[in-house]
Amino acid sequence: MVERRRTVRGLAAAAVRKWPESWPLRPLPRQDWARQRPTVGQADVAVIDAAVKRAQARPSGNWFVVADSRLVRADRPYGMTVAGRELVAWRAEDGRVVVGSGVCPHLGAPLAEGRVVEHRLVCRWHGLALPASGLPGWGWCPLPAYDDGVLVWVRLDDVDGEPPTDRPVVPERPALDTALSAVTRVDGVCEPVDVVANRLDPWHGAWFHPYSFARLRVVEIPDAGNGRDRFTVDVTFRVGPRFGVPVVAEFTCPEPRTVLMRIVSGEGEGSVVETHATPLGPGPDGRPRSAVIEAVVATSPRTGFVLARRLAPALRPAVRAAARRLWRDDLAYAQRRYALRRGD
Repeated sequence: MVERRRTVRGLAAAAVRKWPESWPLRPLPRQDWARQRPTVGQADVAVIDAAVKRAQARPSGNWFVVADSRLVRADRPYGMTVAGRELVAWRAEDGRVVVGSGVCPHLGAPLAEGRVVEHRLVCRWHGLALPASGLPGWGWCPLPAYDDGVLVWVRLDDVDGEPPTDRPVVPERPALDTALSAVTRVDGVCEPVDVVANRLDPWHGAWFHPYSFARLRVVEIPDAGNGRDRFTVDVTFRVGPRFGVPVVAEFTCPEPRTVLMRIVSGEGEGSVVETHATPLGPGPDGRPRSAVIEAVVATSPRTGFVLARRLAPALRPAVRAAARRLWRDDLAYAQRRYALRRGD
């Protein structure tokens, strides 16, 4: 039996040595979770906190991510809450997004439960019809909204109180006509800053998410003095227990509620994962809720990626499931951080 195991290990080692360098998928040796190199000495609290503070100081233009662009349709309303505001959205006749108060100006009915008829939103309680241009006489006017092709944003000038901008800070992405995109949303008991702080701690990846990441090494930390305010990471994304795809990724914050991960080298170079944290308002217990709305925009020059794009409707549920699994753990991290900050 011992000799057989040695033979198997020898064959496996030989296969690894002969593995083609051009293949993006690489074999991974078995590794005991507890025998990983600890990152506790590298995850400097001061570095993380400083990066979070710089992110919070960047302008947002008062824009908030509200939804996956695919969820806002012309045939039915979509309801959501942002910063305690009940909102409703639908698409006008020309396809543009309309976002406004979700409270009917007549007697307060929930407009998200209405119907879109001939491009107007009709309230179910008494039939008040709201056109995309609004009804100023009733005090209902659309808010500034923006559809970037992946996400819908709304501008709430009296929430952030910053000088407003015409459009949100949308990160640079791969061309959408050649990319595959998927959006996932999960909600937690925390504030947006706690979500941002979680993403600006890349050192926890292989420890907290061993099912997704291996061989993670932070090779560059932010240095605001030289203009390179980013974390750069060597990491292998797991594809099953014994294989992975090694890449180099960078983490940056283009605005206070967004953390952008971009693959800068390796398979899928140029692909991005955008993590947007949107305040929802207080829950029934008075504690704040935040939505994590995460957009994956993937690209690849490989021929097989063309097929993947054609299968996008079938692949998106798998991408969303992987993101939900990660955020099941990461929201525990963010919620714990919030509780400790507040002394709960």
